[in-house]
Amino acid sequence: MSPLGVVREARRRGIDLIGICDHNSAENVPALKKAGKQHGVMVLGGIEVTSSEEAHILVFFDDAGDLLRFQDLIYEHLSGTNDESTFGRQVIADDEDRVQGFCDRFLINATSLTAERIAGAAQEAKRECLVIAAHVDREVYGIIGQLGFIPPRLKLDAVEVSGHITLAAARERFPDCKKYPLIIGSDAHHLEEIGKRCMRFFMKDGSIAEIKRALNGKDGRKADC
Repeated sequence: MSPLGVVREARRRGIDLIGICDHNSAENVPALKKAGKQHGVMVLGGIEVTSSEEAHILVFFDDAGDLLRFQDLIYEHLSGTNDESTFGRQVIADDEDRVQGFCDRFLINATSLTAERIAGAAQEAKRECLVIAAHVDREVYGIIGQLGFIPPRLKLDAVEVSGHITLAAARERFPDCKKYPLIIGSDAHHLEEIGKRCMRFFMKDGSIAEIKRALNGKDGRKADC
């Protein structure tokens, strides 16, 4: 996928707000934000971090600068170099889909950071952030599938389930989920997957503060699917 391709497809499908989370990197977020602004799509920038337990944790920041500073921490704890002959090139693009460079880090690798450390580092930044355990219903790369439970000291703003299960079924099947707001998304890796599952947020704007209010049903805001 490419920045323009993503925002144009979101626009075509009538989506107002998208979350962008590449694996262990945020280098394409600034381009997505700029392209989104030009095409009327709000872009919330994040990273899908692979913890040392091999669980995926989504971390979002309102500000791209804050996100890229968080990325520095992730890169410090991410080993390996990408093998382009096996995994292909990891393109860094601008808002008009022009190639600006390539990331040579081994982005599909797990970091040496625990899920608790990832969440803690984001929250210690003293910036508005959103921390979500990704696709907890999946046996692979979900925190419950990897550990069997959600660690009680893991500070989460929400948990995400994949498009293969309803929110009601997730609460029934995974009792740990009842303690958190639940969200569902497309987890799109290809353009045709964008918007296959969406949330509806009733809120003032696309900021993290507003998203948190909606997830928790505060001040007249709400979220459902």
